[in-house]
Amino acid sequence: MIYILLPAYNEEKSIDQLFPKIDKILKGEMKADYHIIVCNDGSSDNTGRKLKEYSKLFPITVIEHAINRGLGETSRDLFEKAAEISNNEDIIIRMDCDDTHEPSFIPKMIEKISDGYDVVIASRFVHGGGQEGLSTYRTIISRLANIFMKVFFPISGLKEYSCGFRAYRASAIKYAINIFGNNFIQLKGLGFTATLEKIVKLKMIGAKFGESPFVLKYNQKRSESKMVSSITTFGYASLALLYHWPWGGWKSKYKNIKKIH
Repeated sequence: MIYILLPAYNEEKSIDQLFPKIDKILKGEMKADYHIIVCNDGSSDNTGRKLKEYSKLFPITVIEHAINRGLGETSRDLFEKAAEISNNEDIIIRMDCDDTHEPSFIPKMIEKISDGYDVVIASRFVHGGGQEGLSTYRTIISRLANIFMKVFFPISGLKEYSCGFRAYRASAIKYAINIFGNNFIQLKGLGFTATLEKIVKLKMIGAKFGESPFVLKYNQKRSESKMVSSITTFGYASLALLYHWPWGGWKSKYKNIKKIH
């Protein structure tokens, strides 16, 4: 089973495009069983109504937030739900709901999982990858995030840290949540920091990381950006402090945990 995790906040214009494409790739081309888990994070548009309509057409479970809680809590709820209902041999795909992550890249990501990786990141920075329509400002922010991670949380051979489009071995997610519990995503209120925190936590349990070429289609984005750069920057700094803090930081606190491999 392939589980697709989608955080959704005011994505009424995007889901009309995304769900049929997911079904075409996974069911039509891959002949795979799949299930979509969407967290509607307090949307104020017609996202909730459209999700109810699409749940009659596609295999969809909807998690509802009465108010907007942000990407951190949304990601936590999605991954905890997936860990609860998945089996170890299943695959979990986390992608954006704004139609910038094309489902056509999923088959190659799953192939890499089959090669023995626990986490496969859709990468703009390997041969065959790239991006279309991203502003200079967002490109700089993304590059800085990758530099930050390479300095403070280096993973050999990894070039892409900030992209949220990833494939995970379900057993790795289940193991991480068993170790960290509700703190698998601890920095819940700090925006896009949650995307990087998952890498840190999975690195701590000894997960094996790989990359697969991906082209970010930012020119297809139909909703407003939810990233607040000041919050995200503060979150990155907090992440580094929590990990490297010499008196009870994550690095020392969890140094003796049993690795997944």
